[in-house]
Amino acid sequence: MQTLRFGDTGLLVQYLQAALLRAGEEPGEIDGIFGRRTERALVRFQTRFGLRAEGVTDRMTWTALYPYLCGVTFARLSEGETPDSLAERFGADAAMIRTANPEATWTAGEEIVVPLPFDVVFTDLSYSSFLTACVLEGLCLRYPFVKRSVIGASVMGRSIEAITIGEGTRRVGINASHHANEWITTPLVLLFLERYAKGYAGDGTISGASARELYRESTLTLVPLVNPDGVDLVTGAIGEGDSYYESAKALSAFYPSIPFPSGWKSNIRGVDLNLGYPAGWENARSIKYAQGYTRPGPRDYVGTAPLEAPEDRAMYELTRRERFDCAIAYHTQGGEIYWEYQGYAPDGSYALARRFSEASGYRVATVPQGSSYAGYKDWVIGALGQKAFTIEAGKGENPLPITALFSLYAENEGIFTAALQSYD
Repeated sequence: MQTLRFGDTGLLVQYLQAALLRAGEEPGEIDGIFGRRTERALVRFQTRFGLRAEGVTDRMTWTALYPYLCGVTFARLSEGETPDSLAERFGADAAMIRTANPEATWTAGEEIVVPLPFDVVFTDLSYSSFLTACVLEGLCLRYPFVKRSVIGASVMGRSIEAITIGEGTRRVGINASHHANEWITTPLVLLFLERYAKGYAGDGTISGASARELYRESTLTLVPLVNPDGVDLVTGAIGEGDSYYESAKALSAFYPSIPFPSGWKSNIRGVDLNLGYPAGWENARSIKYAQGYTRPGPRDYVGTAPLEAPEDRAMYELTRRERFDCAIAYHTQGGEIYWEYQGYAPDGSYALARRFSEASGYRVATVPQGSSYAGYKDWVIGALGQKAFTIEAGKGENPLPITALFSLYAENEGIFTAALQSYD
């Protein structure tokens, strides 16, 4: 991790401030500016943990901060220690400790996972591949019935991860952040994952449905970050001076009307990932070329062939292998639900789209002709003959601010639960 000190700015400073706040310090506003208040909070934290208290984030300091980013720590049991006494030691919840350690024998010296006393998913930060990985690690440690796997790698070698929860025969796939400046869909789906897992562990409900019944009926495969490099570019995890940043900036210069990097939708090589699937790809190329998108850039360039981008290939292979009964690609914005491809949809698609509409208030709509080819939904419907939907969540201008997250979640929780329920 990068060394940070007074005067630094940026996304990692936000993460430092957020971790310090969770650790009980007072770094001031989470604004990405390493000022004196943040420095004093860091010195207090380093002193508490017996670290060199210089107000600089060296490797040991980041290691000590990491539990406050992923939401869990580890403890060695003392003689006679129980979940209740461990919970008292860490200010944690005994029931959550039991959930995180289903095979523990509670003998002295045993290492135990301890969920810290706050939710894992950050709801006030810009996301990146690093923060997403922290959240996924924390959720899987807290809830061992949530399984994590790597389905591929991005252009820059960042892992594209899939999360699986449930044991039922109804197979549902949900993905987010095909488009970089629609990154708010990543914390949106992660927020559902955490509330679903918590509901299952506590025998609770989510959007009026029993979490345990959803778990028994369905298997959810969630890909929360399809385009990690592009998201990192938009949110600032990749910054000036980085060769990938400079390359993307040079590509963007050919499209001066699109702001950089906030208007960037593509992967880091300038290929629009939601125009890379083998579903009328040649038609998409003709349409986008006619609109002037003839070379790599921030949006709407289809590439040189279907599945050229490694991110698309990862989603293609996962979806072919899993054969989802229902697949959903999350985008922003517009408050619309797309459910068919070139006038065709599998039986029951429109009825399920209507249920999504009733749950969210979004409008069931037909994709505009200029955007009706080569998308993920288009390929799942056209090639695999399975129900698939694009959800254009929220309204406004991309990238939607993180302050919109809770309203987006309120609109979409019912879509998530309806997708997991069987209506056949």
